[in-house]
Amino acid sequence: MSIFDEITSQMKDALKSKDSLRLSALRNIRASFLHEMKKDNSKELADEICVQILRRLEKQRKESIAAFEQGGRDEQAAAERSELSIVQEFLPSLADEETTRAWVKEAVEAVGASSPKDIGSVMGKLMGSHKGEVDGALANRILRQVLAE
Repeated sequence: MSIFDEITSQMKDALKSKDSLRLSALRNIRASFLHEMKKDNSKELADEICVQILRRLEKQRKESIAAFEQGGRDEQAAAERSELSIVQEFLPSLADEETTRAWVKEAVEAVGASSPKDIGSVMGKLMGSHKGEVDGALANRILRQVLAE
């Protein structure tokens, strides 16, 4: 079953079980999917595109949580956290630190990077070959460590 169909199915289940928080989160996800579909009048949405949208929603939720916590709005931060956990249910897991470190070293060798000036080209190579599999922030941190050695 595609991610889009799974979201729709779980939305129906949440409606039947009167789980308003989950229903709201799933509706937001589905609305993002439908918005993307309207751009080119497509009838279906590929799982790769769904994952991109979910990653974007995940990032937005994390930023909102940080902003709410900084502003002392703990109740809204908690609501965003629960929505974030629902978004993350549908995302494939990212590579762990050890795997990311190996991919970063491969990309450094492939590009021939030797200084922090080469970070952009290494990140471009890494994200191009492992799109959706690697956490960009983790990769950037590891890359800076590798280039500093």
